[in-house]
Amino acid sequence: MPVVTNHRLGEPCWVDYASTDVPRARDFYAGLFGWTADTAGEEYGGYVTFRRDGRAVAGLGAVSGDAQGDTWLTHLLVEDADAAEKASLDAGAQVIAPTMTVGDQGRLAVIADPGGAAVGLWDPEQHRGFELVAEVGAPAWHELYARSYAAQVDFYTRVFGWKTEVLGDTADFRYATFGDPASPSGGVFDANGMLPEGVPSHWVIYFGVADAAAASQRVTELGGSVIRDPWDSEFGRFAQVTDPLGGLFFLHEIGSGSAA
Repeated sequence: MPVVTNHRLGEPCWVDYASTDVPRARDFYAGLFGWTADTAGEEYGGYVTFRRDGRAVAGLGAVSGDAQGDTWLTHLLVEDADAAEKASLDAGAQVIAPTMTVGDQGRLAVIADPGGAAVGLWDPEQHRGFELVAEVGAPAWHELYARSYAAQVDFYTRVFGWKTEVLGDTADFRYATFGDPASPSGGVFDANGMLPEGVPSHWVIYFGVADAAAASQRVTELGGSVIRDPWDSEFGRFAQVTDPLGGLFFLHEIGSGSAA
C-alpha cells in the first residue's frame, strides 16, 4: 500500500476524535478497523494514535474544556499556524482554540469557518499527518456540510488556496470538490436544506472499508448504529453510521483488502 509522506498545503492532513469516553472509543474503532492504538504520555494528555499496518491514520483524545465531545475533527495542513489563524480571522472565521505548541509534534489551532464549521489548522514538526489515504482502514474522503455554501467555499479558496471543481450547481445538488482535479481530497456540499434545524455546518470523515455491508454489521456488533444502510451512487458505495457515543462518520467501500 502506498505510504503518504507529504500532504498538499491547505488540505486535510489529519483527523482526530475528541471523546467523553476514550477507552470505549478506542476499543470501538480498533475493533471496527483493525487499528492498533499507541497511547502517549501525560505530557500529551494520553493522546492515542491509531495505526493501520503500522502507519498512522487517526488520533483520539479526551474532550477538553467546553468543547463539543464525541466528534471527529479534520485538520488542514498550514505552513504557519499563527499566520493561518490570523488570515482565517481576517476572512470572517472565529477562533475556538488559539495556536498552541504540541510538544515536538507541531503547532495547532482550531477555528470555526464563516459558516460555523470547526476545523483544525496543523503546522507540523515531528507529526506529519496520516500516512495512508483511500485505503481500507484509512481516511478516504473529507466533506464539509455547508449551511453558507458560497461564503464557505470562498473562505477556503481565499485563505487556504483551494482549487475547486463544481460537480453540481442546482437547488437539489450543489457540490464542489477541492484539491488536484485528478485526485481531489474532499468536497463541499450545500447542506442547508438537508440539515435538521439547529445543526450547524460541520466536517464529516469517510473511512475506507472493503465491504460496506459487512462493516455496517460490525458497527452494530460493537455497539454503534447504522444511520443509513449501504447505498450505491455514481461516486461509490457508502454507509452512514455512528459509534456507541454518537460520533458520526461514513464508510466508503474501497474494495480489496482486509474486511473491516
